[in-house]
Amino acid sequence: MPDKDKFNLLTILESIEKISKYSMNFSNADMFYENQREFDAVMMNFIVIGEMASRLSENFININNHIEWTKIRNFRNIVAHNYFGIDAEEVWQIIKNKLPQLENELHKILKELD
Repeated sequence: MPDKDKFNLLTILESIEKISKYSMNFSNADMFYENQREFDAVMMNFIVIGEMASRLSENFININNHIEWTKIRNFRNIVAHNYFGIDAEEVWQIIKNKLPQLENELHKILKELD
């Protein structure tokens, strides 16, 4: 794996950790959305995740095509270009259901490299 891909994966993992940290004290989407500082910080980290995903090499994406890279990149575009149309419940579901899966997959990939 090129160093660039590894750097991008580590940056994605760092953003996932930040999102987990920023959202951990909330029990639902409404409470989370009401705290604009944490909500905005999480949205920025979703942009970082999507940006880093778009910088992964085609070879890496082809080898790891079980990960929904297109959806990850598309969500970045939604957050960046339609911020005021973001559904807090959808974001909450991604945080609770999708990010842990992505985090596990990325750790597996990186572990295989060691």
